[in-house]
Amino acid sequence: MTPVEPPPSAWDLPDPSLADPGVELLGVGADLEPGTLLAAYRSGLFPMPLDGVGALAWWSPDPRGILRLDGLRVSSSLRKSCRRLTTTVDTDFVAVMRACGDPRRPDGWITDEVVEAYTELHRLGWAHSLESRTADGDLVGGLYGVEIGGLFAGESMFSLAADASKVALVALVERLRAASVPGEGPRLLDVQWRTDHLASLGVINVTRLRYLTLLRAALLLPPAF
Repeated sequence: MTPVEPPPSAWDLPDPSLADPGVELLGVGADLEPGTLLAAYRSGLFPMPLDGVGALAWWSPDPRGILRLDGLRVSSSLRKSCRRLTTTVDTDFVAVMRACGDPRRPDGWITDEVVEAYTELHRLGWAHSLESRTADGDLVGGLYGVEIGGLFAGESMFSLAADASKVALVALVERLRAASVPGEGPRLLDVQWRTDHLASLGVINVTRLRYLTLLRAALLLPPAF
């Protein structure tokens, strides 16, 4: 579906290009209305509640973790898992979000309010999920994120079976690669922060200013979903 543009945000969000290097928390407050979320991603921000407080905070990591589409590392064991599991797209968005927000997971931040906000973005055509399933169709992993033009902002992933979240990531990269056209600028797969786990898959760090340059170019591209 063609994404539906919601009413604009009522808030003036901070401009990441004006932030001091290394400062990541740029604001607290505002709301999770669709227009606010889209304005944030378009400017290089994303929301995440403050630990132990619950207040809505707006982040712009410096450095920023991204995965270049030609930089995904797929091990032989992951290739076997890709053959063992199947992937679907946008078949159970809420279930993926709920699994990502399982309160038993450490550092959980996906509240009911967050689920409702991104489910509305999904309904409007801006948020997407990829699901990893067994041969019997059981949901065992997946990821979700926001797509605006050539930006895919990955938000979270989960796994209930070996490599299940990684299989969803491989499927995402393949989809983004398939949508790429020679001569266009590169699509941008944003993962927020580079962790050791994500680094093993090929995620790299770029400066915030480099990220914002890549973002401006990516937003001009047509979506892949």
